[in-house]
Amino acid sequence: MYSTGLSYIPVSTSSLLFSTELAFTALFAFFIVKQKFTFYSFNSIVVMTLGAAVLALHTSSDRPPGVTNAKYLLGFFLTLGGAALLGLSLPLIELSYRFSTVPITYTVVLQFQTVMNLVATIFISVAMIINKDFQAIPREARDYEIGEVKYYVVLVTTAIVWQLLFLGLIGIIYCSSSLFAGILNAFLLPLTEVGAVIAYNEKFTGEKGMALALCLWGFTSFFIGEYKKARKSEPTIEPTEDLSSHSNLHV
Repeated sequence: MYSTGLSYIPVSTSSLLFSTELAFTALFAFFIVKQKFTFYSFNSIVVMTLGAAVLALHTSSDRPPGVTNAKYLLGFFLTLGGAALLGLSLPLIELSYRFSTVPITYTVVLQFQTVMNLVATIFISVAMIINKDFQAIPREARDYEIGEVKYYVVLVTTAIVWQLLFLGLIGIIYCSSSLFAGILNAFLLPLTEVGAVIAYNEKFTGEKGMALALCLWGFTSFFIGEYKKARKSEPTIEPTEDLSSHSNLHV
């Protein structure tokens, strides 16, 4: 859904829509794993979502050439649906950890990731075979503007980066929570915008700067809340009484 949507809407708009994954993650985490929200975590969600909304002011009228209204709307809702599904999958992974009959170690996390991605690869490969997408790869490589070799480099690198990204999210859920994974994933939005400025010489507008600042604010707010919660949960050591002083006093 994300990949298909990206073919009909620009990268900046796609990143904006996909950033709503944080709100979906928070919503599903509340109902599925009974996630408890503090002022800091709620503030983080609101502020980072506002950061995405600020970018909407800049990208709402942006549209690739030759894309009809119907295709643009299709890309819009497919990308939004992809964000919702990712927001659903993260709390479900956390729930599966809780119901596991074996201790959850990082080895188990790697096995979880391997099986899940293997199923996804088989599913999408069957779809690509039916749609004859594999035959289109050599043609796309020949037409690639910066060269055929670089096309395959981008193809392989993208596959590896996506694997590492999702492996990282699953590892974060193992160490913390699905909400934390959603926070980190949402933080990719301003990084994507900065990357577009560096790689594609896009202008770093005031909207992008404001979105980056809001995301940094929300990211910091979440960590402050987690730090304070960890401090409160630390066990307190009660001072032991000096028995010798009591015995001397009694004598």
